[in-house]
Amino acid sequence: MATDVSTGNEIPQPESFSFDEESNQAIEKIVARYPAGKQASAVIPLLYIVQRQMKRQTGSAWVPTKGMDAVAERLGMAPIRVYEVATFYFMFNTRPIGKIHLQVCGTTPCWLRGSEEVFKACKDAAHVPGYGQTSADGLFTLTEVECLGGCVNAPILQVDDDYYEDLDYESTVRLIEALKRGERPAPGSVIGRQTSAPVGGPLTLIDVPGE
Repeated sequence: MATDVSTGNEIPQPESFSFDEESNQAIEKIVARYPAGKQASAVIPLLYIVQRQMKRQTGSAWVPTKGMDAVAERLGMAPIRVYEVATFYFMFNTRPIGKIHLQVCGTTPCWLRGSEEVFKACKDAAHVPGYGQTSADGLFTLTEVECLGGCVNAPILQVDDDYYEDLDYESTVRLIEALKRGERPAPGSVIGRQTSAPVGGPLTLIDVPGE
């Protein structure tokens, strides 16, 4: 067992972990990118592979200690070095999460554009009590994250690996209800904004004199 430092609770761990065929094929391609002796540089993509394999096998995208050990063995690293990486970055879940991961950006641009309403909609529609918690049905886990790099279309909700942008309370509720039905709406701006254009559409160079 490992201990969740945020709660003090024990985290059930699988007794073993081994890379499956899909993961091994991906690892071969990734490790080949690095020169001999520099394989440790592949630690982050290999941790992603562990997390995605756990998602395929258990429905929960997370990185157990045995998975970190498997990465360390494959890359010839001390296990503690892999643990340091896995616990430093927010994108690696070191405990089981729900089937769908709702990640609300709470950094200043998203907060100014209404991320608190997105958070409230996630609590209400997904029935999650708060950040760091999972709904009673195991479907949703809610997490607050730092800047997702989509500030121009704030506020942002990352669902697993997809970004949903320009959200408000109502559009967030609609998104979550669709996820409950097993649907996966197209990611991007929910108001149809094109890349980072102004609300209402691009304006640059549309009324140049003589054109």
